[in-house]
Amino acid sequence: MRSAVDRYLAMRHAAGFDLVNTEYLLRSFARVATARGEAYVRAATAIDWASRGPSVTQRDARLKTICRFAQYVRLEDDRHEMPPAQHFGTSKTRRVPHIYSPAEIRRLIAAARQLGSPEQLHPHTYATLIALLAATGLRVSEALSLQWSDVTPRGLVIRKTKFHKTRLLPLHNTTHAGLARYLECRGHGMANGPHVFITDDGRRLPYREVYSTFRTLVNAAGLVPDRGHRLRLHELRHTFAVRALEASPAGRRRVGQHMVALATYMGHVNIGATYWYLETTPDLLREIATAGETFLHGGQL
Repeated sequence: MRSAVDRYLAMRHAAGFDLVNTEYLLRSFARVATARGEAYVRAATAIDWASRGPSVTQRDARLKTICRFAQYVRLEDDRHEMPPAQHFGTSKTRRVPHIYSPAEIRRLIAAARQLGSPEQLHPHTYATLIALLAATGLRVSEALSLQWSDVTPRGLVIRKTKFHKTRLLPLHNTTHAGLARYLECRGHGMANGPHVFITDDGRRLPYREVYSTFRTLVNAAGLVPDRGHRLRLHELRHTFAVRALEASPAGRRRVGQHMVALATYMGHVNIGATYWYLETTPDLLREIATAGETFLHGGQL
């Protein structure tokens, strides 16, 4: 069992997945199966092991992890059993993301500029960070990992992030100019540390501090919770994806090409991950309705 887990993890790692939690769960399951003298996946053992999770949601996630593993090992040996994936009867629900309006983004940036005096780096750091996330759809971790050498005339070099991929991110002229102004304010070169976004004392901007400060900015900007949910910094990435789709050229084929380009720009390994970030807006619904009406009257999509 343990060797099968090793092979499965090696295959997934080679595809670019981190699998920290998956590895922990599979090795835990393998220990239980081995202690029972089982060399193959048994549905009853999988259910019993998954039932040790503290909540229904976690029990369901544990069992589905074994199901994915079982699908792989059954290709080599059908003596492995396939556990019933829906045994715990739960389904994953997606929280509807908040899509920021241009006015809301401007208010967040304005609030960031009030975090301190103009002589301090702090307000410039947060104003530039929020503007960059909104303009590029970068993951927060990608933005905070940027180093001085990653800012090039051709764009940003995003190095080995979520799926161990490195990509070049072209920037609009206005985004490039705004980042250049911040870097000038920040101080030149590596003397102030290698990272682009730093604290006033030169340390890399901490992930946790960014999220805490963002909550302060939301309140200062007077933004209200959406559907009772607190607004999140990561939703700027959702916003970027939606606005990019709204800007897509007309025509089914051109929209498809646009989506492939968007997936690449956002650093996704497949286009299905990009669809997760999309959300309907009045403009998109209006365009869909217009396209549908055109099609019904014999026009081309």
